[in-house]
Amino acid sequence: MRTTHIAAPVERVFAFFAQPQNLALLTPPRLRFRVVQGPDRPLREGDRIVYAMRMHGIPVRWSSRIVSWRENESFADLQERGPFQRWLHTHRFASTPEGTEMRDEVEYELPLGIAGRIAAGWFVRRELESVFDYRGQSLAQRLVELPGARH
Repeated sequence: MRTTHIAAPVERVFAFFAQPQNLALLTPPRLRFRVVQGPDRPLREGDRIVYAMRMHGIPVRWSSRIVSWRENESFADLQERGPFQRWLHTHRFASTPEGTEMRDEVEYELPLGIAGRIAAGWFVRRELESVFDYRGQSLAQRLVELPGARH
């Protein structure tokens, strides 16, 4: 789990996440992440999004579906196709006096069961930490600069 504090109102932070193309703004450039298919409107439950990226030079397609949606509170995306055996990412948002507390909860399983965990578990954990570090910094910078953000 990762908790990020953002000096912007919860409605603004949630609205930022509701736009599928914004995920590319929060992903490290080294991954060359892009949205291939998704709605041209804010997300809602049931939406599917297809991403393309490169993980250590290897092209990866990732398809996910929004399986829950509670406006300004939470949403969850479930991998339908991608690099993990299982991936469920729940985003939770709470208003605080300083702005917004955002919690990311990721449940995942690597392919190949125990062999996959032994061979790549530490590496995947480190990569995910790096992506969430970048995302937290980028998100805080982008949303603090928006009109109406609390400083």
